[in-house]
Amino acid sequence: MKKILIPFILFCFSLSATALEITRMEPAFWWVGMKNPELQILVYGKDIARSDLQFEYPGVRLNKIVRVDNPDYLFIYLEIGKETKPGVMNLNFVPQQQEEGQAQPLQQTYELKARATTTGAQGFNPSDVLYLIMPDRFANGDPSNDVWDDEDIDRNEPFARHGGDLAGINAHLDYLRDLGVTAIWLNPVLENMMNSPEKYKSYHGYAITDFYRVDHRLGTNEEYCRLIENVHQRGMKIVMDMIFNHCGNRHWWMNNFPCNDWLNHQDGFVQTTHNLFTVMDVHAPQSEISGMTDGWFVPAMPDLNQRNPLLADYLIQNSIWWIEYARIDGIRHDTHPYADFDFLAEWVRRVFEEYPDFNIVGESWYAAGAPLAWWQRNSKLNKKQTYLKTIMDFNLMTVYNQAFDPLSTDYNPWKRIYEVIAQDFIYEDLDNILVFLDNHDTSRFMKKDETNLNRYKQALAFLLTTRGIPQLYYGTEILMYGEKSEGDGMLRKDFPGGWKEDAVNAFTAGGRTSLQNEAFNYLQKLLQWRKTNPAVANGKLIHYVPDWETECYVYARIYNDNKVLVILNGSDKDQKLSPEKYREVIEDADSGKDIISNTIIDLKKEITIPAKGVYIIDLM
Repeated sequence: MKKILIPFILFCFSLSATALEITRMEPAFWWVGMKNPELQILVYGKDIARSDLQFEYPGVRLNKIVRVDNPDYLFIYLEIGKETKPGVMNLNFVPQQQEEGQAQPLQQTYELKARATTTGAQGFNPSDVLYLIMPDRFANGDPSNDVWDDEDIDRNEPFARHGGDLAGINAHLDYLRDLGVTAIWLNPVLENMMNSPEKYKSYHGYAITDFYRVDHRLGTNEEYCRLIENVHQRGMKIVMDMIFNHCGNRHWWMNNFPCNDWLNHQDGFVQTTHNLFTVMDVHAPQSEISGMTDGWFVPAMPDLNQRNPLLADYLIQNSIWWIEYARIDGIRHDTHPYADFDFLAEWVRRVFEEYPDFNIVGESWYAAGAPLAWWQRNSKLNKKQTYLKTIMDFNLMTVYNQAFDPLSTDYNPWKRIYEVIAQDFIYEDLDNILVFLDNHDTSRFMKKDETNLNRYKQALAFLLTTRGIPQLYYGTEILMYGEKSEGDGMLRKDFPGGWKEDAVNAFTAGGRTSLQNEAFNYLQKLLQWRKTNPAVANGKLIHYVPDWETECYVYARIYNDNKVLVILNGSDKDQKLSPEKYREVIEDADSGKDIISNTIIDLKKEITIPAKGVYIIDLM
């Protein structure tokens, strides 16, 4: 029996070993009518590189097939002609040698869709106010998706998953619309998992393990698209957080890389130096530049090598796929300076080539203006073209939080803010600067047990009337607080009322304290007014030096006949200001209405502004 059985087993093994198989094709589908006719398809399956591709489809031709170190990968490059019609292609993978007992051809369908005609890809601009949400911490609308894989829900643990999801956000879109924000920026929503020795998992979303799939604990791709459709129906926009510097160490390719150079330091963890200035330092040796860009953030986040042209194409196409598929309106790109410069420039260029109205903001964490300006497209300071439209003003955020720290002894805090704005000559595009008080990586602006709202009101008045695109962090409207020194999880607390078991529901006025309602109503009034006034979105900014006597910062936003005068009193006593000093911007206006108090301000006589007070005056 053994002599018969053993050859039979060996024969069956031989057949199964040579069988073609495909377990992944990415992207799963594409579109006709794209401006760039080239399409890369990553094909993954056992020994798939030992096959050739045959197909016939009008308007589509094979440009090249790229075989790499690993025979389980095949990279197909197609050219899709301008006149190509939507439809389904039959891609036939044929073994390179057809002999008895070897694999049979494998047919795989691939759909070419018509371009989207729905709202989307609108970009964002200074008329918008972005509202940043960490999905895991905002609201749990579907408890059935809470547990997946090995990460349990534990709301008592700041570094664990808490169960917030897309359904929870969707359930509160009317709340956000009524608050007055116009765009929602979500921290990453794609599948992400981490093998980490630390006690926390990847609730934050920055360890992506599948670039084409929404995390199951947040929802599905289809739910994400429905959320965006509902956002658009309410006249709002959506910004998607993307990460091309690194992935999660549980990404599906981590155990079977396509190439020997798919990662930087593919043999194992090498920490990035975080020396951000090296990428623009004209004196820096290449070793120090590479030490910053090629190092890993943490062992659980391997650093991607975007100098590999196959990976570069893969990542660029991924962003375009999400724009076309989900109709997102903008991208916030994480850790922008850490990726390869030439890749970043080509990525942004190709996105804007396809979607001219789009906007991308890159996270470049510099507490200084010059390096931020270096990253903005057409920069006066950078001989190389970045193509990046919008930068994040970490410089202004840092100075503002220092100057208005409750423990600060700064005599004239507005003077420091003025000096930051006065250096705007370094920027090429003042409209496309994202301004913010805090975000998911910084201490919150509000502090624990802070009961006086003067600082809060001044901060938001300034944020929503200065140059650039304002961004708020979820919970600012209800005075949420958290310190970086206590750990990132404390910056990302659950929004009260987002879970059915919550004792307090801050999404409603009845669930908020009187102080929270005062803060909410103030911000809501500012946001709703801002949507109606073109001066603060499109107007020129003219500001005056805050003098030592009054400590007041005064500036105007002017757009055609629309004028707004802003007065911020940094002192702890009432101040009297002569309107004649500001006659250059006031011109012949005799009065204006303070949009907060709805009172008329007489501009023919001295203006009295209360201690730590704010006036936002619509000139008449």
